[in-house]
Amino acid sequence: MRAPLPAVALGVVALALLSGCASPAADAPADDDGATAGELSGELTIFAAASLTAAFDELATEFEALHPQVDVLPISYDGSSTLATQIVEGAPADVFAAADEATMARVVEAGLAVEPEPFATNTLALVVPAGNPGGVTGLDDLADPDLAVVLCAPEVPCGAASEALLAQAGVVASIDSAEQSVTAVLTKVAAGEADAGLVYVTDAATTADVETVAVDGTEDVVSTYPIVALDDAGDAAIADAFVAFVLDDEGRAVLSGLGFGAP
Repeated sequence: MRAPLPAVALGVVALALLSGCASPAADAPADDDGATAGELSGELTIFAAASLTAAFDELATEFEALHPQVDVLPISYDGSSTLATQIVEGAPADVFAAADEATMARVVEAGLAVEPEPFATNTLALVVPAGNPGGVTGLDDLADPDLAVVLCAPEVPCGAASEALLAQAGVVASIDSAEQSVTAVLTKVAAGEADAGLVYVTDAATTADVETVAVDGTEDVVSTYPIVALDDAGDAAIADAFVAFVLDDEGRAVLSGLGFGAP
């Protein structure tokens, strides 16, 4: 008969068995919110150009699904110029996505970010209310003082692009209203408060209340959208992860599906 194991040996065997049965998850430390160490956890504040509303709403939802412990706060959408001013003046933001590189440069020059990445492009469309009550046929009609024309203000990316497109066509528009965001232009045209306006093609596709009038030269005036994680982001890891998500294949698929071009 085999002699019984000494008590010390039995203890070693028992410890080995207990170690082997331990769940790997039990060994992983967790933070105060119950998230496993290394998992992103916290809040994310995003400032984004108004023309990105549909895209970034969708991207934020997908990002939260990938990172359940992250809460993307309601995104601040506005004209890029307005958002840049707010950031430079100290508004708390983790990520900034602008509708052109010139506006982003203001934030970089203020020392608040480095190396923004281009992630999308966009072009303009001439839009009129459904039914085209003003009988607009092209860019030349924007010079007609009898038509109500609304454009983005020159300091806004869509305004700068509109100026470039009109200059290329040799048209001096008779402007009734200069708006601080492309969504404001679209809203006025869709409501019939203006006979025509210039917006991004992605915005024109969001409502059946406007029609697009084909014009030449829009493909020559391209707006490039940059994104950056701001240097004073509350959680740099979350901000960097969101920027990477926008730049990767999943992010590009969302943007492409909404009509944005590749950078």
